[in-house]
Amino acid sequence: MPSISRKASSFAESVIRDMTRIALQHDAINLAQGFPDFEAPQALKDAACEALQGGVNQYAITWGARPFREAIAAKTQRRHPGWVVDPERDITVTCGATEGMIAAMLGILDPGDEIVVFEPFYENYGPDAVLSGAVPRYVTLHEPDWSIDQAELRGAFNRRTRGIVLNSPHNPTGKVFSRAELELIAALCQKWDAVAFTDEIYEHIVYTGEHHPMATTPGMEDRTVAINSLSKTYSVTGWRVGWVIAPADLTSGIRKVHDFLTVGAAAPLQAAGVTAMASPDAYYDALATEYRARRDLLVTALRDAGFRTSVPDGAYYVMTDIRDLTDEDDITFTRRIAAQPGVAAVPGSSFYSSREQGRSKVRFAFPKRHTTLQAAAERLRTIGKR
Repeated sequence: MPSISRKASSFAESVIRDMTRIALQHDAINLAQGFPDFEAPQALKDAACEALQGGVNQYAITWGARPFREAIAAKTQRRHPGWVVDPERDITVTCGATEGMIAAMLGILDPGDEIVVFEPFYENYGPDAVLSGAVPRYVTLHEPDWSIDQAELRGAFNRRTRGIVLNSPHNPTGKVFSRAELELIAALCQKWDAVAFTDEIYEHIVYTGEHHPMATTPGMEDRTVAINSLSKTYSVTGWRVGWVIAPADLTSGIRKVHDFLTVGAAAPLQAAGVTAMASPDAYYDALATEYRARRDLLVTALRDAGFRTSVPDGAYYVMTDIRDLTDEDDITFTRRIAAQPGVAAVPGSSFYSSREQGRSKVRFAFPKRHTTLQAAAERLRTIGKR
């Protein structure tokens, strides 16, 4: 009897996407999956429609339409003047950051290589490593401020270490890695000849501190693979348009894998991406301000409902602890509250290599209209201790 591969057997389907299906079953307010319930900027929608009607409906160049790659490079260098990006040699446009990460790992890692992953982690990183044949080495971010234990991090690096995954601002905790932490990671990457795979899709959603791209850290120019997308910054998670910026020698491997994974991202949406990249600084300032208000609304509601809650410094998630509310584990709890009172969240164990580490944790997302968050707050107040 045919069976699926050992690789596919070693991990489960996405818990986040499963919670969206459960939310739909119960007509729950979906604070599980991180997508906005409000509209994308009108200028982007207009640009996409214009491209469609203007005949941009066939393949773009496999690694990305030149105008879009040039716009990505120009925006990167405008925001980070020390970061020099060649649009011809250093950029690969992908089908979202999700494809960007797996294409990068497949293009750079070999079976048996080790890759360091901070936990809790976005659930894709573990399967990405497995599919690449790599071995993840997990390093804990410690509560309450999700700090790094330097000795633990140093101990995770060895002669087999080929890479590290860094997500800042961080999903699911909202941690923004400091410059000192980045310098520690950079020093270890240089010592052990490792590559930093950086997921930077929340770069503009920062409330405390500042986002420092790893590629701008001294010594990391030639060993950083920066992954980004339109999804979060421009509220177009369904467009699936992302990109990878890496040194030319690493980009060559990423492009080969990308070509055979997906061929290319949607051409008319790449054309609209040129408009996105030209957004003024005021757009990004307003984005962070608006998300801060949403964060504060949800954090207050969660605390009022009895959750132990840390305030995120960036991104648009709140990681909570349910021990003051229930003796249930995270999976039982999230399934119960999705049904009644009707608020969907993500069980924390999906963000850890060991389920026990996340059994009392639950993640909520707040890229929602204020009316949606207020409605969720009303429902959350009815949970009560159990």
